[in-house]
Amino acid sequence: MRPEVTFTSKPLARRRFLFLTAGLIGAALIAATEAATAAEQDVTLMKPAAAYEAAQKGEIILIDIRRPDEWAETNVAEGAVGLDMQDEDFVSTLVSLRRANPDLPIALICRTGNRTGYVTKALAAQGFPGLVDVNEGMVGGTNGPGWLKAGLPTYDGSLVEVKARRLALLQ
Repeated sequence: MRPEVTFTSKPLARRRFLFLTAGLIGAALIAATEAATAAEQDVTLMKPAAAYEAAQKGEIILIDIRRPDEWAETNVAEGAVGLDMQDEDFVSTLVSLRRANPDLPIALICRTGNRTGYVTKALAAQGFPGLVDVNEGMVGGTNGPGWLKAGLPTYDGSLVEVKARRLALLQ
């Protein structure tokens, strides 16, 4: 005779386990979404004209996060300091600027606003305070016409000039 097969767990227990697991996954997703939303709320959006005015008054630190070839192509926004986001010292330089200027927002500008959106959200999610996204960028895009089309001033985007202005800010 064949022994009967018995189940030690009841179907109801399995359902409870599945519902509990689904609930925990859902709670984790909600927490992650809330954290991302909170990080986005910590980032202020600013139009180029307002960024130029604030930089001239010393109310923000304006950082151009594009590559050196882009600085050379369109020049750098007047009042901005070039700091290539691909540079290995990018984050440590931002941290140094934050420590030296704890009360000034750090505004980031790029070509079209895409990179600054990504970088400001990523930094805010890590707890970096006082971030501003100049989201139209230098040449404009989906967020607006940009710095150049607004007729705002620029300076020579050569490496020599960019490095000199960066050093002056860091001293």
